[in-house]
Amino acid sequence: MPIDSLSSDKAPALTADRLIEQDARLLSGQLHALRQRLFPPAAQKTLRTFTSGEAADWIGISDAYLRQVSLAGDAPEPPKTASGRRLYTLAQINDLRRTLSRTKGKNYLPIRQRGEHLQVIAVTNFKGGSGKTTTAAHLSQFLALRGFRVLAIDLDPQASLSALFGYQPETDIGADETLYGAVRYDEAARPLAEVIRTTYFSGLDLVPGNLELQEFEHETPRALADPKRSESLFFARIALALASVADRYDVVVIDCPPQLGFLTLSALCAATGVLVTVHPQMLDVASMSQFLLMTADLLEVVRKAGGRLQLDFLRYLVTRFEPQDGPQAQVVAFLRNLFGERVLTNAMVKSTAVSDAGLTKQTLYEVGRQALGRGTYARAHEALNGVNHELEQLIRRSWGRPT
Repeated sequence: MPIDSLSSDKAPALTADRLIEQDARLLSGQLHALRQRLFPPAAQKTLRTFTSGEAADWIGISDAYLRQVSLAGDAPEPPKTASGRRLYTLAQINDLRRTLSRTKGKNYLPIRQRGEHLQVIAVTNFKGGSGKTTTAAHLSQFLALRGFRVLAIDLDPQASLSALFGYQPETDIGADETLYGAVRYDEAARPLAEVIRTTYFSGLDLVPGNLELQEFEHETPRALADPKRSESLFFARIALALASVADRYDVVVIDCPPQLGFLTLSALCAATGVLVTVHPQMLDVASMSQFLLMTADLLEVVRKAGGRLQLDFLRYLVTRFEPQDGPQAQVVAFLRNLFGERVLTNAMVKSTAVSDAGLTKQTLYEVGRQALGRGTYARAHEALNGVNHELEQLIRRSWGRPT
């Protein structure tokens, strides 16, 4: 028999919707309190500093060369710790890039040049739990650490990406402060530049998300049914919004919702690259098959309606991969046999290091190796960098640069 209300000896009966609302508010309050304990006093996240070796690695030079130019006075010198170690903020690393590019006759700034188009990478999957948000977050941060100007967009109403960047969706994000505010169909729409927020990562901005994004799914059918609104083509709205800020960024990374709705289709139409995450289990592969079939059908309709689909690349990323798991290895081999180079060579391995970092709403790039087991951290860091370096090479190739 269906249950519409729940009660106990100690509390009056609650309808199911009120019970769910009560639990949601209780959980939200506890998450807010947890964030304030983790990031006092202003409850804002900050990024750690980097050793000279890490700074040199992100710039693409040796630690010895960095010390040499620092001793010669040819590079900004950060304050030293009591033990004499030099620790750099990401902003100081970017200052180093600019200084070295200006004085050493080599360009250490990877930002796009005249004639190179904005890269828009849509990270997507039909099924939740495939590592989509984790992939989008680490890719965004990696590119910022490499010196690119990056805009991350949380297009998922569940807003996990926003939470990773230190925002609690239901309390920190107000009305029209998501991408919906820039793509809505009425006169209340606002410029995307007003929605963008800076983050604690130098060179990385964020368009946060929350449940408000669902309004786009509800309003689009009504807009499409109105013959007087020729501007209502939903599939062009994200691309138009991004065009208004394109000169500020090199790469946009979009964390798409785990369903094939109007938001996802609009993101795919704006994309120059699509990254499909897949967990190497046959049920997940079967789900991906349905996702691809549905996507192909819907994008064909969009193309016939005038949508422009111009991808530089389409890639599949194996996530949560356990190399010692025989059945998973067979699934990966199956995918590589089917799709060839469209499956990234590197995989996102399953690691307790990533999970442990997530306990404090951090990524692997935010925590230092001292916070986790050195070996575990090193293996996860190497795998993560392998994936993101491969994607960086695809970006460079799309611009016609040597890789």
